[in-house]
Amino acid sequence: MTTKYEEVYGRSMNDPEGFWADAAEELHWDRKWDKVLDDTKKPFYRWFAGGLLNTCYNAVDRHADGHRGDQPAIIYDSPVTGTVQSITYRELRDHVARFAGVLVQHGVEKGDRVIIYMPMIPEAAVAMLACARIGAIHSVVFGGFAAKELATRIDDAKPKVIVSASCGIEVKRVVEYKPLLDEAIEMAASKPRHTVIYQRPQAKAAMTEGRDLDWAQSVAAAKPVDCVPVEATHPLYILYTSGTTGMPKGVVRDNGGHAVAMKWSMKHIYNVEPGEVYWAASDVGWVVGHSYIVYGPLLQGCTTVIYEGKPVGTPDAGAFWRVIEQHRVETLFTAPTAFRAIKREDPEGEQLKKYDLSHFRNLFLAGERCDPDTLLWAEAQLGVPVIDHWWQTETGWAIAANPMGIEQLPVKPGSPTRAVPGYDVQVLDENGRQMAPGQIGSIVIKLPMPPGCLPTLWGNDERYVKSYLSAYDGYYLTGDAGFKDEDGYLWIMSRIDDIINVAGHRLSTGAMEEVLASHPDVAECAVIGVADTLKGELPLGFVCLKAGVRREEDAIRKELVQLVREKIGPVAAFKTVTVVDRLPKTRSGKILRGTMKKIADGEEYKMPATIDDPSILGEISAALSSIGYARKH
Repeated sequence: MTTKYEEVYGRSMNDPEGFWADAAEELHWDRKWDKVLDDTKKPFYRWFAGGLLNTCYNAVDRHADGHRGDQPAIIYDSPVTGTVQSITYRELRDHVARFAGVLVQHGVEKGDRVIIYMPMIPEAAVAMLACARIGAIHSVVFGGFAAKELATRIDDAKPKVIVSASCGIEVKRVVEYKPLLDEAIEMAASKPRHTVIYQRPQAKAAMTEGRDLDWAQSVAAAKPVDCVPVEATHPLYILYTSGTTGMPKGVVRDNGGHAVAMKWSMKHIYNVEPGEVYWAASDVGWVVGHSYIVYGPLLQGCTTVIYEGKPVGTPDAGAFWRVIEQHRVETLFTAPTAFRAIKREDPEGEQLKKYDLSHFRNLFLAGERCDPDTLLWAEAQLGVPVIDHWWQTETGWAIAANPMGIEQLPVKPGSPTRAVPGYDVQVLDENGRQMAPGQIGSIVIKLPMPPGCLPTLWGNDERYVKSYLSAYDGYYLTGDAGFKDEDGYLWIMSRIDDIINVAGHRLSTGAMEEVLASHPDVAECAVIGVADTLKGELPLGFVCLKAGVRREEDAIRKELVQLVREKIGPVAAFKTVTVVDRLPKTRSGKILRGTMKKIADGEEYKMPATIDDPSILGEISAALSSIGYARKH
C-alpha cells in the first residue's frame, strides 16, 4: 500500500510541472507564468518563466489588506536589551512601504543591489522586505562581520545603498558596526552612494556628511511606495556562502520559485498553519534567517519571532523555554549546536520544569548533523517530535526531512529521514554509479532541482557550473557524503572532505562523532583526520564535557577510545582524544573542522571570516601541542 508521503513524493517526481503549478496557486500572481519549468538553457533551469509577482505583497500586503491586519506579523524579543515588541501585519506593511520610499528617494530601482548589515532587530526584516517591494536585490551580510569580508561582498554585489545600524549587542559586549562599515567602504573599490544607519541607544554612530542617512529622519520624510511586480525569474536576493576563501560565492535566489517553495514548505514540512507562532532561532545573516525568520512564516501568514539572544547566557539555559511559553510558540527551528549548549549547561532539564510548554508541538533541527544523543535528549525533555532535517544555503530549504504536514514518518535518530518532494537525491561513487544501500558515497541531486534552489551564482555562471555541476553530469553536487539505507532514509555522515582515509579504509568522521556523543559525560565533540606518515590519516577526537563532570579526564579518554573500538572497530585506528573547554564554530554554529585539521597538521591557515570567537583557536592549538600536534612534523 502506498503511503501518503510516497504518493506526494511520487507525483513530484513524475509530474513536477503539475505539482509545482498547483503549489504556485497558493500565491497572488500579477500575471501567470507561460511555462512552469523553462529548460531551454540547460543546466540553467528557471521556474515559472513569464510570471509576474511581488514577494513583499505576498508576504505582507496580502495579509495586511485581508483578515490578518491586526495579527502580529513579528514578535521582537531581545533579552540583551530587555525589549519585547509586537508588530502587526498592517504596521509592518506601513513600515516597509515607507522604508521602500527611502530607498526609492535615494535612487534605488528594480535590479539595484542593497547590502544589509544589521543586528537581529525588526528593522533588518523591514529593510529586506522593502527591497523586495521595489524589485531591488538585497544581500544580507551578518552584522559584525569583519571589514575585509564585508568589503569583498561590496565589491561583488556593487550596492547602490548599504543599510546598517550603529551596533549589535552580544551577551557581554556592544559591537559597534559603523567603524567596521566605514573601514569596509574605504577598502572596497565599489562605493555605495549612501548608507542608511539605524541609531541604537547602546552606541551612537558618527555620521559621514553627504553619505550617511539617519534611518528615523529618512523614514519620517519619506513617502510610502507600492509593490512593483517583477518577473518570477528576477533575483530576490544574493547570499554569500560562509567559510569561503578568495572571492565569496553569491548564491542567487529568484522571486517566483523561492516564494512557492517557502509557502509549500511551511505547511508540508513544518506543518504550520496561518496564524500560528513560528520561531526560527537563527540570524537574518544566514539562510535560515532568510527562509524561516522572514519569508517563509510571513508568506504563510504566521507570526514570526525575531530573537536577539542566545540559547544560554541570556540569562540562562532556560532562555528558549521562556520565549516558547511567553509567545506561545508552536514550532521551533534551531541548530543542534543550540541544544548541545543547553544540554551541557542543564543536562537534567531543571530549567525546563519552570515553564508551561503544553502548546509546543514540534522541534526542528538543522545546520550541522544532529547526533542521536542530542536528539533523544531533546525528545525526552520536551515530549514532542524532534525532527532533524538537512539542507544548504544553496538549496534554501530542506532536501531531506520528516514531512510533518504530509505524514510523520518513523524517526531514525541520526538520519534526516527521506528526500523531500521535488528532490531526486542519489548516492554515487567516484565513477557516477549508484551505491548500494548502506554504502557511503557522494550525495547528489538530479537536475533540475525544485523551485527555491539556486539557479546560478551572482555574476558567475561559469563558477556555478564548475563548483556544483561538473563532478557528475546532470547532477548537483551537495559536497556531503553519506548513504541511503534499505528504507530510503538518508544518512549524512560528513562533508566529502571529512571522509578520512586510514590505511586505505574510507571512514566517516561523522560516525565516530556519533559514538563519542553517546558517552554520558560528553556534551559536544568533533573528529578530524590528521596526517600520519604510516597510515596516511588518523582520526583525532575533541570532546567538551557536560557541566558538573568531576571524573578523571584520563579515564574518560580511555572509555571513549574503547567505545569507538567497540562500535566501529579497530580499523578506525582511533587512539587519540583530547578534552577541550570549547570548539571553534562559525556564528551559525558549524564546527570549524577544516581549520582544526590545519592547526593539527602544522599548516598555515587563514582566520575563518565567520568564526564566532577567534580566541578558541589558541585554546585548540594549546590542547593539540600538549599531545604532540600543532607543529611542523
